[in-house]
Amino acid sequence: MSDTTATAPAAGIGVALMRAVRSFGLLRESWVGMLGAGIIGFWVLVAIFAPLVAPFDPLATLQPFATPGSAWEGGEGTFWLGTDQLGRDILSRIIHGSRTVLFYAPVATACAYIVGIVMGLFAGYMRGWVDDVLSRIADIILSFPVLVLYVVIIATIGASGINIILAITFASGPGIMRIVRGLVLDLRNREYVAAAQTRGETSWFIMLVEILPNARGPLIVDACLRLGYVIITIGVLGFLGLGLPPPNPDWGGMVNEARPMAMAFPFMAIYPCLAISSLVLGFNLVADGLREISLRD
Repeated sequence: MSDTTATAPAAGIGVALMRAVRSFGLLRESWVGMLGAGIIGFWVLVAIFAPLVAPFDPLATLQPFATPGSAWEGGEGTFWLGTDQLGRDILSRIIHGSRTVLFYAPVATACAYIVGIVMGLFAGYMRGWVDDVLSRIADIILSFPVLVLYVVIIATIGASGINIILAITFASGPGIMRIVRGLVLDLRNREYVAAAQTRGETSWFIMLVEILPNARGPLIVDACLRLGYVIITIGVLGFLGLGLPPPNPDWGGMVNEARPMAMAFPFMAIYPCLAISSLVLGFNLVADGLREISLRD
């Protein structure tokens, strides 16, 4: 194996990442994108410093059904967002729950993109029977309703963080593959691809170094939108009892636990829903900002 072939994947990924970072740097040209980045940045900081900013232990039983703003009767402190039926501080659970969603959502999305990009590159560049086989596999998976597919997978293999990542990768990869395939079908006929073929570059080098970095624009926008979808998916799975097993702080699980008491204590469900909505809004605004900048160019 030649040195060029061996280093092609690393070189291609490096070029794509550098151009992606440069694209995100252009967000300052869009106030919509900056607003979204600010919301995401807020939650990232909350997740990083969760042990420092959380007023209570998220698993500690303190004072059941305390209303927002009430003082802790058993000691010092205020329940700014109230407590749940077990007496756990809602604010502390939301703060620690941000760690869960900001870990599993990006990891699951990245795994789905790795699978989708590889499938899409091969299908779009190789064409022929490779394209036919991969496209049929994608068609079969995409024929199932996404939520039903998630539920079936998680119910079959069990609820855990790893299984959530596997389910999202399996269900989302074919959709990403379709996007990448369409981009590759257009880019494979460009002059720089023909020049690389003339130089005798390998297919790996052409796909990863010549084609993939030039397909970054639509993929970055789609990744931001898909991150929002994945966050909603994790919340829905938690609401259905298929998310992370208790007592782990999980925004969707918090809404599920509050469901029987939502009429009497609506704050138990409202605040986790607002947390989910705000983070999804942040990624959607970033995607809108990047799309706005790309249209200007």
